Amino acid sequence: MSFFNSTNPTNPSNSTNLMKITRFEDIEAWQEARKLVNLVYDAINASETFARDFRLVGQIQGAAVSVMANIAEGFARRSTKEFIQFLFISKSSAAEVQSHLYVALDQSYVSHETFSKIYAQAEKVSKMDSGFIKYLRSQLNKPK
Repeated sequence: MSFFNSTNPTNPSNSTNLMKITRFEDIEAWQEARKLVNLVYDAINASETFARDFRLVGQIQGAAVSVMANIAEGFARRSTKEFIQFLFISKSSAAEVQSHLYVALDQSYVSHETFSKIYAQAEKVSKMDSGFIKYLRSQLNKPK
């Protein structure tokens, strides 16, 4: 069985679980990754000193966008094995966001509150990616 013929696994308790995923925008992990991107951009826009640290800004923005983009790209491949690979990249990018956040905190670009909010959102997406990977692997191992 292919994931692409199944229902939404990203949140088993959600009513959308009964609907087939036909667009990457329907994937809850992608929706949460989009929130992560917006939190990162908001933090940068809220601090002139952060915004002027071009290297860090490029790194953290790139990592945040990568979290979201890899979920979409993996889905678009229409191959469960490839989707799993892209979800692992998304997870890695979420960890990269978290690491860059420490630099932003240490340089006083973000408050502890902002740090915690963004860090938690990155963790949420990473856990959703992990759950999705587990589900997809279970689909690969099902007899046809």
